[in-house]
Amino acid sequence: MTEVASSVFSIPADNSPNAMPKPEDNTNNQEMMFVSGETAEPSTETTTLIEDITRQQVLEILSRSTALATRRGVRSISTDDLIFLIRHDKAKVSRLRTFLSWKDVRKNVKDSDDKGGGDAADFAAADDAAGVVAGPQDVASKPKNKKARVGLAWDVNSFYSVQIPEREDEEDEEEEEQNYATLQRLAAADERTRHMTKEEYVFWSECRQASFTYRKSKRFREWAGFGVVTESKPNDDIVDILGFLTFEIVQTLTEQALRVKEREDNEKNRRGGADAGENLKKRKRETGLFDPPEEGRTPIEPRHVREAYRKLQATPRSQTAMLLHNGRLPARMPLVLI
Repeated sequence: MTEVASSVFSIPADNSPNAMPKPEDNTNNQEMMFVSGETAEPSTETTTLIEDITRQQVLEILSRSTALATRRGVRSISTDDLIFLIRHDKAKVSRLRTFLSWKDVRKNVKDSDDKGGGDAADFAAADDAAGVVAGPQDVASKPKNKKARVGLAWDVNSFYSVQIPEREDEEDEEEEEQNYATLQRLAAADERTRHMTKEEYVFWSECRQASFTYRKSKRFREWAGFGVVTESKPNDDIVDILGFLTFEIVQTLTEQALRVKEREDNEKNRRGGADAGENLKKRKRETGLFDPPEEGRTPIEPRHVREAYRKLQATPRSQTAMLLHNGRLPARMPLVLI
């Protein structure tokens, strides 16, 4: 188990063989990259490299989660083990907790519909159409599905047997503080979709549903290494969390690679020539989603992805002093989870 995980500390080669099957073709990967800001069509080499890095991260996540479960004296990993690995990224934890909360709401709504809740709603709608006004008792008797709050084992509230009642404004303040990165991404998505037509926005919405686990959880289990890296049999929550994290990994890699490419293009334009000067003087216009690529607009390449991965794996200077041993850094640094 440890030997399998030890091979993921270096970035995989573009043509490295994989024993595990791919979850699907590169279509879903391209859609996730498109949602993350890539507008041109990336090459198969680029999408394969991003998928290999993503699988490398999943193998490391499962290896560390299995180690945490073993320390707790159990064989199966839990959702807390996965969330514990990203506990320092408050924005990502907040997004994940919101994702799990709404998943619980959808599950409760489905269960209530299976038990006859849907029929009760149909009768209520029929009464409204007939002009019958529901009384206070009827309104109070209707079940109200509320977004549940996902608690974590290391939260301060879990240390006490008596819990303080939640306030409606308390959760909003916490989300506003921890979701700054999410708000930035939403603002960027709003800016990008502002001038889209209806057809373009429908295509954008379909791409946002793309993931490694969407409608292919069985193949994802094989691709992720369940049964090889860990003997734990994942439940639906584990698979959904890993699907959420893999989407975040692809998005982070793509955004960082786009920044690397932007700096490279700016450097080329600065060094310049007549061609670069003429391109800068051309009148800019708003482009649509299905417009042909403009002159000079190229997709990110594997070298951009590799540089983005190197930057994401770099140790911050503030932490370098803590890692020094006899004046030298360790020969092998642990893999940083993206």
